[in-house]
Amino acid sequence: MKKGYVYILTNKYNNVFYVGVTSNIKRRIYEHKNHKLKGFTNKYDVIKVIYIEVFDKITDAITREKQIKGWSRQKKIDLIKTCNSSFDDLYNTIINS
Repeated sequence: MKKGYVYILTNKYNNVFYVGVTSNIKRRIYEHKNHKLKGFTNKYDVIKVIYIEVFDKITDAITREKQIKGWSRQKKIDLIKTCNSSFDDLYNTIINS
């Protein structure tokens, strides 16, 4: 069974959020940062990864992604602040792991 990752991206102003899920976090964040994916993240330049959760099963990650997507903006901010209160870009942490 593949691992799963839920991640939250934002733009340089920290005012747009995107919640995503993947089984390959390094590749997916690279794709976002290099505008390889068309759509919302490319349109709004949402390339800064500010939150990541890891799951043993991709199915659990998908369930969690749906849960977070249903939350209010404030609840998402509160979640991010539990581990990244300054909204730092976690990209180097991902690449070096």
